[in-house]
Amino acid sequence: MYTSFFGLNEKPFSITPDPRYLFMSERHGEALAHLVYGVTESGGFIQLTGEVGTGKTTLVRTLLLNRMPDNADVAVVLNPQVSALEFLATICEELGVETPGESLTDPNSSKALIDRLNKHLLAAHADGRRVILVVDEAQNLARDVLEQVRLLTNLETSKQKLLQIILIGQPELRELLARTDLRQLAQRITGRYHLEPLSRDETAAYIEHRLKVAGALGEVFDSGARREVYRLSKGVPRLINVICDRALLGAYAKETRRVTRKLVRRASDEISGKLEARPVPRWLAPGLTAAVVAVVAAGAWQLIPRDEAAPVTMTEPRAAVVEAAPEPVRTEPATAEAVAADPPPAPDPEPERETLDEQLRLASDVTYMESAFASLFGIWGADFEAGAGEPCTQAESVGLSCHSQRGSFASLRQLDRPAILTLTDSAGENHDVVLTALQGQIAELSIAGVTVSHPLSDVSELWFGEFLLLWKPETTRSLVPGTNDPGVVWLRQSLAGIDDRYRAEPVDSPVYDNVLASRVRDFQRDNRIAVDGLAGQQTQIIINSLLAGSDRPRLVTPRLASD
Repeated sequence: MYTSFFGLNEKPFSITPDPRYLFMSERHGEALAHLVYGVTESGGFIQLTGEVGTGKTTLVRTLLLNRMPDNADVAVVLNPQVSALEFLATICEELGVETPGESLTDPNSSKALIDRLNKHLLAAHADGRRVILVVDEAQNLARDVLEQVRLLTNLETSKQKLLQIILIGQPELRELLARTDLRQLAQRITGRYHLEPLSRDETAAYIEHRLKVAGALGEVFDSGARREVYRLSKGVPRLINVICDRALLGAYAKETRRVTRKLVRRASDEISGKLEARPVPRWLAPGLTAAVVAVVAAGAWQLIPRDEAAPVTMTEPRAAVVEAAPEPVRTEPATAEAVAADPPPAPDPEPERETLDEQLRLASDVTYMESAFASLFGIWGADFEAGAGEPCTQAESVGLSCHSQRGSFASLRQLDRPAILTLTDSAGENHDVVLTALQGQIAELSIAGVTVSHPLSDVSELWFGEFLLLWKPETTRSLVPGTNDPGVVWLRQSLAGIDDRYRAEPVDSPVYDNVLASRVRDFQRDNRIAVDGLAGQQTQIIINSLLAGSDRPRLVTPRLASD
């Protein structure tokens, strides 16, 4: 309907998985690298998980169409809600294995299916071919089917497994495989990756990417609209597609070729069937910033800790205006009779402290992403210019890199870098603030430049795990087995510098070999992160944090007095 109006060849935001529209974010690139690594190695399991709509199926289709080895035979199971016998029959049908004539209700046919499948796998192996089984929506596999999946890995020669299995599923798959009765299966998983939603900058790039693939020649969504899409979708590609598709339809109905923030919000309202509270218009923020900070600062005296159980503090803003106190008036001392006749007034009752939720709502017009980035850049000693390009692009220009994910305070302590947190107040509005320090069970936050402290429990009530941090990378790419890159030398030397147990000789080799992959897995296991032998952003940041000097901002490590 609207394609010709915008000069498009087709609808750019269809929710049908299409490899042509695959947007290779850093997360999707790492996930695809895991899958490619899995199909080129022999035996075992590869596990890919992610929330609904994060692009898992699109990645799998890209793997099958563009990245599969020429000597690979693939069986794809899209509907795993079957019995163990039906599961085996589906695999045989996908691989073209002739199945016996017995009814699938006959339990004896299970052995016949496995025998014929094993014969097929041996023949494929003799011909130099690889056989790969891809199971989508694997979180729906029944207990007996999972056991059958495990038994399939027993089909092997004396040197290697005959079947490579890739399990694709929602986060529930991780919980399922963590069960004690499935530990034998979990132990055979050689690679795990969890696909996170897109970051704010990646969401904007994703929208532009899909529009260009569809034939757009100019900007359709303005910067405010792209930011609003991220806020409403949380970076989930499927939700981005649904919102953007409806926003384009709304723009077409209004005969405007530019999608604005208002159109995006209206599209979201139509999709969800409810009306969201409207925030203060962004253009008012510059004029209101000083007023909001003054209001928050005026209540700062209420936040001075009264006891040790829940300390809450606030620093004064730099631009605070202090009125001169009037000259004191000299009076004669009051007599005892006067005091008795006119006792001094009782002190006012102590006011209640403002909660974090109340502080956020007071500063709601200035707790947006640009404000948070300005604070975070300042911590790194860099200048941030609002409206001068995407924040992460500005970061790259000064040698920094963005890293965003969902995690916990334990994750943040491990990464040890100040981070932007997205908090949601009781009215459902999002606020971007900077976590500047973690001291025991107390979090220090910067809200539009005003520093406050609150117990972690209070912050946790408003935080759903989304954060973004800046770090200073030593290499500009993820490092995977087979890589030949100078960054591998940094990886080898850094691991050896942390602990001699992680040393992989020769330490000056730029080749990512199996020995180095084993040392990386040891490091990941010791630091309780995904053990996959790939040095992605999270692994590199932890290495970077363990070796970083005192000149770099830290979240947990005490800062120097001169910082």
